Amino acid sequence: MLRTMRSNAKWIFYILAIAFIGWLAIGQVSSILGPSGNVVLKVNSKDFQVTEYQQRVQAASEQYRQQTGNAPTTREDDKQIQDQVINQMISEALLQQEYDRLGIRASDAEIREAVRTSPPPEVMRDPQFQTDSQFDSRKWNQFLDNTSDKGLLVQLEGLYREQIPRVKLMQYLTSDIYVSDGKLWRIYKDQHDSVRIGALAVWPYSIEDSTKISDAELSAYVAKHPDDYKRPAIAYVRFVALPRLPNAADSAAASAHLARVRSELARGAKFDDVAKRESSDTVSGQKGGDLGWIKRNDSNFDQQFLAGLRGLKPGQISAPVATQFGYHLIRIDQEKGDSVKLRHILIPVALAGEHLDQVEARADTLERSAAERTDPATLDSAAKKLGLQVSPTYSLTQGDRFNLGRYVIPDVSIWAFEAPVGETSPVIEAVPAYYVFRVDSVAPEGVPPLDQIRDRLETAVRLEKHKVLAQHRADSLAAALKGVPSLTTGASARGLQVQQFGPFTRLHPPSYLAREPAVVGTAFGLGVSERSGVIKGEGGYFIIELLGRKVADSSAWLAQRNTQREQLRQAAQQARMQQYMEALRAKAKIVDRRKDLFKSQAAGNAASLF
Repeated sequence: MLRTMRSNAKWIFYILAIAFIGWLAIGQVSSILGPSGNVVLKVNSKDFQVTEYQQRVQAASEQYRQQTGNAPTTREDDKQIQDQVINQMISEALLQQEYDRLGIRASDAEIREAVRTSPPPEVMRDPQFQTDSQFDSRKWNQFLDNTSDKGLLVQLEGLYREQIPRVKLMQYLTSDIYVSDGKLWRIYKDQHDSVRIGALAVWPYSIEDSTKISDAELSAYVAKHPDDYKRPAIAYVRFVALPRLPNAADSAAASAHLARVRSELARGAKFDDVAKRESSDTVSGQKGGDLGWIKRNDSNFDQQFLAGLRGLKPGQISAPVATQFGYHLIRIDQEKGDSVKLRHILIPVALAGEHLDQVEARADTLERSAAERTDPATLDSAAKKLGLQVSPTYSLTQGDRFNLGRYVIPDVSIWAFEAPVGETSPVIEAVPAYYVFRVDSVAPEGVPPLDQIRDRLETAVRLEKHKVLAQHRADSLAAALKGVPSLTTGASARGLQVQQFGPFTRLHPPSYLAREPAVVGTAFGLGVSERSGVIKGEGGYFIIELLGRKVADSSAWLAQRNTQREQLRQAAQQARMQQYMEALRAKAKIVDRRKDLFKSQAAGNAASLF
């Protein structure tokens, strides 16, 4: 059954697509949800129809496919794409509403001027519009005057009709941004002034204490710090797994396939053409197997793959190279130093023949006996029938993907928080196995019961108490060392160690002080040989002494001041624009109706089957 469905998946998709379009056309959505039944998103007064949403999702899915080489295959991928589309629609609506409110528009004359004087980056990089490797506006304008490509002109018009109002809005919002010389110099000094210090630290965690902490103290601490202990919902699931990993016969079939491909290459077939047809690495396969330049000792690359490069000369095709992904045939196109430009063909080791039939038959049995059932006991009985084990309980935090070792099991992280407790999932196909999951329980989001976080709480409450003791100890040390000329000498006489750090700048303190901004700030406020009082840091209490200082070079600052000003101005513009959009979104009335709309759609489709 599963195998048949996969072979017919294309036709099923077309049938469902036609049915969905027809369903919209005859107004069944409206009859279910009322007059606004085909509105998927409302942003203030702007309505987005479900048909536009579906078209955008389809376009985004196609872009995903082009970028990754694969269509989105999991519910997690689908949700990510759908959320991105919704966020884009919200931003577009909010921007257009601001353009209307402020009277911002792009005139035809402005668009024509922008096309001629500010072409897109890909145009400026195109060699046909360059002279001596530099963009030549004369060539670009000649092209515009003589081109008959109306489609290109329409695309350019659409691009600038969208971009020009956005630029005008940014100019309107950020015209007052100016970075003064005084601020530039302070920033430069933060990057280049440096100090050396000695630091005596008193850490709360070094204090021994075995005092018992009461439940009342724990509860009071949670009441003061609720956000520290809030957690997302957690689903507790179990599953049965029907292994679908290849066996020796599958490996032999893949090896034979590889031998046929290698023989074809040996007879003179073009590597690029064979890779496009045969390689299961769809991203590089679309480019004739091209992997680009890599270093022979790249630690981020599969080491078995790199081992297959040893002794290989440009133009040669490697012997079969086995990795976790399957069998590879590799060719080096070019070589420079320790880097090589590669192509490869990947033949995976996949289920085949009799073994595939056996696994698929058992998967059909698993589907019939356990998938999408409301009786929790069906999972156990199906496991017994197929000679499988029900897994231990796994916890899954909402928003996380479900991982088993190095494998990500698709769809589970969405399904587990939609299904009622006790229900089983559809059969989920992953690399190592077919799975059917069951939701045993769901812990809602929020602060968990005291017993579940007792250890964390006890650690936190004990640390608070130790901080009080540490501060007393640090105050006593400061008083005892007062008048002692050297912090290092005074501390050593008491069996304590002063650590020395630097030189370091404000922006790049040593890792020891990376989370201690108060200590770093104090260090730059001291005079040479001056000592601080007790500094209350994030993790402990400190007494520091300035050992040396080096100030920034003002002449070097003047030489780069204008570049620095422009970089900071652009960053400030982007930050203000982002804050503005966040504020618009926060006060907007946004209604996302996907959940209700498609729940009703699913119910309507199910009803039509009976």
